[in-house]
Amino acid sequence: QVELVESGGGSVQAGGSLTLSCEVSGFRLNNCMAWFRQFPGMEREGVAAVENDGRISYAESVTGRFTISQDNAKNTLYLRMNNLTPEDTAMYYCAAEGRVRHTVKGIFRRLNEEDFAYWGQGTQVTVSS
Repeated sequence: QVELVESGGGSVQAGGSLTLSCEVSGFRLNNCMAWFRQFPGMEREGVAAVENDGRISYAESVTGRFTISQDNAKNTLYLRMNNLTPEDTAMYYCAAEGRVRHTVKGIFRRLNEEDFAYWGQGTQVTVSS
């Protein structure tokens, strides 16, 4: 049974940092993994992804501030978020077994929700000004 469990969300002031974790069970971290976020009333948008071959890509809005990484021994995916702004306030989701359709210099225009097979329950990030 595949399960993704996010943790690490919380409230932080602008300029602060958080690290999200996604513990994976039921399969190994050898497939395309990603972080998405969802603003109230909107569809989920891709934030960062790591592909099967290790290639990493980001949404332009988080490039230089967010870092995706994984620990295969712990079967855990991470998202380190620095220099947070109120515009980063959202529910953050871990997603697995997907694909990144197109990137340019490590930046993707968007990730498609329907390209990812498994999802966690989400963890809330709130950034105050």
